Amino acid sequence: MPEITALTPQKRNPDRVNLYLDGEFALGLSAEAATGFRVGQTLDESALADLQDRENFISARQSAFRYLSFRPRSIAEVRLNLLGKEYDEALVEQVIDYLIAHDYLDDEEFAAYWVEQREAFKPRSRYALRQELFQKGLSRSVIAQALQDVDETDAAERAARKRARRWIHLPFDEFQKKLGGYLQRRGFNYRIAKSTTEKIWNELTDEESLF
Repeated sequence: MPEITALTPQKRNPDRVNLYLDGEFALGLSAEAATGFRVGQTLDESALADLQDRENFISARQSAFRYLSFRPRSIAEVRLNLLGKEYDEALVEQVIDYLIAHDYLDDEEFAAYWVEQREAFKPRSRYALRQELFQKGLSRSVIAQALQDVDETDAAERAARKRARRWIHLPFDEFQKKLGGYLQRRGFNYRIAKSTTEKIWNELTDEESLF
């Protein structure tokens, strides 16, 4: 059986090592994958295959960690990202299971995060949020739970106030068309868009009348 004759750190990446068998380079490994192996140890074909599987898992897991470092993700997003990098399907599911078990992935938490961010910075209707979450691969039950406390009237008013002042100089009909269209593009129905536009118009014109 081949014998490990050297385990040397790579010059350009000290977190990886080169493994030599019988004096010849065999493969590069992450330091984590190489943990537990030593010079003088012999490796049969089965052990080498297990070592390569271990390296593949660590590589895919690190790829998932990098993807998650930018923002929380849904399970489906991580799965698609890894498959897009041509990792084997079985390996991808192994990594997904690991991430779920270690609390790196949780669709309910992700859905709550997504709605919270939208509510804070880009208020939208339940319909628009539902479509976004559906596109993230979330189940109907998870989506329903995340949206149960969304107040569409309040969300529409907050969304409107972010844009209304730029159109307050216009006649009411044009103001209503601009702001109402803005709200409807964010998924709010005609009734909510109309009532919100009228309310914001009255608020802003009342403010201006004080000066």
